[in-house]
Amino acid sequence: MLLIGCALAFLVALAPRVVLILAAIFSERWDLVWGGNWFWPLVGIIFAPYTTDMYMLSWNPVTGIVGFDWVWIVLGVILDVMKWAQVASNRRRIPGYPVSQPATPQASSALPAPAQPESGTPSEPTA
Repeated sequence: MLLIGCALAFLVALAPRVVLILAAIFSERWDLVWGGNWFWPLVGIIFAPYTTDMYMLSWNPVTGIVGFDWVWIVLGVILDVMKWAQVASNRRRIPGYPVSQPATPQASSALPAPAQPESGTPSEPTA
């Protein structure tokens, strides 16, 4: 039994979306957890697969999500946020990928305008 738990944890870490799709196809638990709803599981599979996996694994048909179960769901949220941050970081490293940069002034407008002499003051000393 320990080997099956380790294999499940490895599969969830390696490919959480595959585990969710397999659970949707083959598991009776899927209908119990989601109650026939298709929208939230689909959103979870696309955007937050770790959180959806943790919710599926920690949900109890008698009590739902209570107590220590929330720790697993928060861990799933943290994993999803880390994954999306890594995706954004990797995308910025692609050579030639357009990155939105803060607007900087043009080189010609960055130079200050030449000082104008005050009226009534000669611009060059006379000898």
